[in-house]
Amino acid sequence: MRLVLLGAPGAGKGTQAAALAGHFGVPHISSGDLLRGHVDAGTELGRQVAAHLDRGELAPDDIVASVVADALADSGADGYVLEGFPRTVTQAQWADALQPSGLAEAVVLLELPDDEARHRLAERAAAGRSDDRDPEVIQERLRRFHVETEPVVDYYRDRGVLTAVDAAQPPDAVRAAILTALAETPGPA
Repeated sequence: MRLVLLGAPGAGKGTQAAALAGHFGVPHISSGDLLRGHVDAGTELGRQVAAHLDRGELAPDDIVASVVADALADSGADGYVLEGFPRTVTQAQWADALQPSGLAEAVVLLELPDDEARHRLAERAAAGRSDDRDPEVIQERLRRFHVETEPVVDYYRDRGVLTAVDAAQPPDAVRAAILTALAETPGPA
């Protein structure tokens, strides 16, 4: 299973990706975790990423694509649950060019209203996520999701691999909805 999870910040991508990776027996690859790992380690790449995150920006496409490509190559697995990538159409096109069979067999959009996303991000801030502390940064992350990532939804919808799930439900209900949707989705046309 090559599964990509898309959704606004706070939609539960990490929670669902971890559970689905366990369900399918494939690695969970999180672009956010990979980038935060570089930030925490103080690498040169991490310092570049931190500067973008502090302004509420996404990391540049080339940096994210490189980090994800390395993780996919290092995993050595036939499948994965990929979370947080691609976030732009440029990243999606790059990924599809890299993998002739396509990045994903299925793409799940975790739909979440902005008000609920703000609420969840505020709760996450209390848990110490530095990129979720400032309300202005949260608002910028949501704005960028709508501007840059929503077109990725259309990109995958046009390829016949996208399904949407209501992410405002409890996590177990979201996971059940994803598994049901995947069972009913015929895959790429």
